Amino acid sequence: MMDRACRLPINEVTGLSRDGDLILGGIFPLHDDVEFQQANFTVTPAPITCQSVRTQNYQGLQAMILAVEEINRNVLFLPNVTLGFQIYDSCRMRQRSLEGTLWMLAGKKHPAPNFRCQQNLPLVGIIGDAGSSSSIVMARVLGLYRFPQISYVSSSPLLVDRNQFPSFLRTIPNDNFQSHGLTQLLVHFGWTWVGLLIEDNDYGQDGANVLKQELAKAGACIAFSENIILSRADRNTLHIIRVIKNSTANAIVIFSSYAGVTPLMDEMMKHNVTGKVWIASEGWSTSNVLLVEKYSHILTGAIGFATYRGEIPGFKEHLNSIHPSRSSTDDMFLLKFWEAVFGCKWINAKESTSLWKNSSTVCTGNEKLDKLHISSNDVSNVRWHYNVYTAVYATAWALHDLNSCSNWEHSLLNEMCSDILKFKPWQLLHFVKNVHFKNKGGSEVSFNQFGEVPAQYDIINFQQNANGTLRHVRVGQYDSSASEGQVLSINTSAIQWASGVAQIPSSVCTKSCSPGFRKAEIEGEPLCCFLCVQCPLGEISNQTDSADCLKCPWDRWPNAQQDLCIPKSTEYLSYQDTLAVILAVICIFCSLIPSAMLCLFVHNRNTPIVKANNRSLSFLLLVSLSLCFLCSLAFIGFPTPEKCLLRQVAFGIIFALCISCILAKTIMVVIAFNATKPNSNLRRWVGPQLSYVVTICGTLIQIFICVSWLSLSPPFSQNNILTHPGTIIIECNEGSPVAFWLMLGYLGSLATVSFIVAFLARKLPDSFNEAKFITFSMLAFLSVWLSFIPAYLSTKGKYMVAMEIFAILSSGSALVFCIFLPKCYIILLRPEMNTKEYLMGREKGQSN
Repeated sequence: MMDRACRLPINEVTGLSRDGDLILGGIFPLHDDVEFQQANFTVTPAPITCQSVRTQNYQGLQAMILAVEEINRNVLFLPNVTLGFQIYDSCRMRQRSLEGTLWMLAGKKHPAPNFRCQQNLPLVGIIGDAGSSSSIVMARVLGLYRFPQISYVSSSPLLVDRNQFPSFLRTIPNDNFQSHGLTQLLVHFGWTWVGLLIEDNDYGQDGANVLKQELAKAGACIAFSENIILSRADRNTLHIIRVIKNSTANAIVIFSSYAGVTPLMDEMMKHNVTGKVWIASEGWSTSNVLLVEKYSHILTGAIGFATYRGEIPGFKEHLNSIHPSRSSTDDMFLLKFWEAVFGCKWINAKESTSLWKNSSTVCTGNEKLDKLHISSNDVSNVRWHYNVYTAVYATAWALHDLNSCSNWEHSLLNEMCSDILKFKPWQLLHFVKNVHFKNKGGSEVSFNQFGEVPAQYDIINFQQNANGTLRHVRVGQYDSSASEGQVLSINTSAIQWASGVAQIPSSVCTKSCSPGFRKAEIEGEPLCCFLCVQCPLGEISNQTDSADCLKCPWDRWPNAQQDLCIPKSTEYLSYQDTLAVILAVICIFCSLIPSAMLCLFVHNRNTPIVKANNRSLSFLLLVSLSLCFLCSLAFIGFPTPEKCLLRQVAFGIIFALCISCILAKTIMVVIAFNATKPNSNLRRWVGPQLSYVVTICGTLIQIFICVSWLSLSPPFSQNNILTHPGTIIIECNEGSPVAFWLMLGYLGSLATVSFIVAFLARKLPDSFNEAKFITFSMLAFLSVWLSFIPAYLSTKGKYMVAMEIFAILSSGSALVFCIFLPKCYIILLRPEMNTKEYLMGREKGQSN
């Protein structure tokens, strides 16, 4: 027996009780506010006085009573066992929650720690409390004895710690799920620039910390974060209003209970703060206090998470049946509830609510709850009351399993089994943790390893009624047990925004970067505040708000908007190009000119003008020149590998043959003149053999260069993507630039030698001195190719090829017209000059 002299002085504790074979405890915050008496330390402090009855919270108490009555009426559920209860009002204070817990554990009006004074009435467990802070205090005590504790509202993530709170369970989801869900909600609407208001307690701080982490992972940013200081009467509202007004964030999350939100909304009205989208946590989203008309222009369009709304069959009828005269228990809370609902005062009541102490209306008992259209009997928005109802049934099912387990043979279960009236708290706790049943609403109920049920939330929207008040409209759902992609579901079309339009409000620091741009960070600013920078040349971004641009594949190029890679245009000197057609026609026409001259020379092959300077070389030169013009056609059209191998080689060899023929003709002029001198040693070189040797040797050297080129580093076809971005130039890579310029350099050397020899022989006496015409032709030839080199190096693509064709045509035409046109003129128009006598006479005249 406990020594009375060793007891601390303590006030008498009372609550709502009903006897039974087993006792189930319940703690509810039936009052919102408390009144502290000033302590002067001369007399015993007066007890804390609770103020302002919350009718919704009294509904939660009735949900527990209804569940107990239903269980007792079901004779098959707990046969021969009656479930009683003890219910205590915590007044939203941790010390009263602890006081009520000790009262239930002791079983007496005077709580005695570590004593149970009613051995014949086992305490099953406790349902409660509402606030996480209060539940933590209770859980530390109940966990010592392993008494099951099932909370219906406490959602703090701290309570998942099995080491600190081994016997704590809850029928409301962990706030971590709410934070995950709120993040998904914000991302769903594209709100990346978010303000955050946090209640300064465990509920607000823990939930907001997880929310901040989740927002950072999702790429959203916190524009501001302010605490709602509950210890201050004004809740720090003026400072918060200034922060909200100075911020560009339109979406503001309030992680708080309604007690922290109501003063804030009052201050919002005074400062006419509108145009914001409020995102509500479940702590205040369903509070009826905020549904009044005065808040409608502020809260219309608010959206948030709410505790899952479940159906409690017969709950409305049960609430309407409540009456002081029919109460089977000494319901100390019913009279206060009655006064608060009807605005009256009981004449013989010891206590009245602070609001109705001076009321002139007397409660008669004739008032009817079912005639009222207020929240006291409205079950359309029953939310956490459903959690209370579920918690009672979870305890009852655990008792049922404990009562039925004596027939099980499993060794572990045999240790857990006990007589239902003599069990230990830890034995029942095992069955509570492993309970699995289907409630009357058809939902599966079970606890995970952390003592939690699957997370389910309703997403609600504050919408305005015709009379100006607000209502909660369910517009979506969050279900953690749903399949991936279906966890969050929202009917956006059912949402009423504050603006009254269907368009989703925006809350971003910087407007989204359209495709074709990328986000660039601004030094010193959050990631959500950025610059939109156009993608670099050759890169695209095909999504909104791309962090990086993507480089197009080598054969593709961005379109004008730089949001799509399209195939690059190809470029080569095609026969479909006008330029190519013109050049091809000129090539063919120019090739016909030496062919016609050849026919003319063959026809007049025995005339002196043709026979002069070796007619065989003239015929060979004309054939070569015709081929020079025709080889230009190899440069036109698609650059196939075969064309790339042959076109430069053919051009080099044919032109080398032409220049070699001209060099041979020039040398023969010089030798022929000097051979006429007396005692000249050059007479033995007079004849066609020397010219053939010069021509063959000059050509063979070029052939050797070209064969070496083809053997060591041959030209090949390539796709040039570097010269002109966005265009694939299909061209011939020369393979070895050294070999290419060596081939051209050799042609230049032959032409230079021919020019020098012809220049020196230009004034030799002769009736028709061909050296003068060769001098002009070589001068034109060298001028063309010297001009070609810088022009060739400065152009790319098809124009580079056209430049080489132009050089071939120009230099070939210079040779044709400078060397053969004068002879054709004599043959066709001045036949009197095409005689041996004329040539000889002219020579004698000049000799004299």
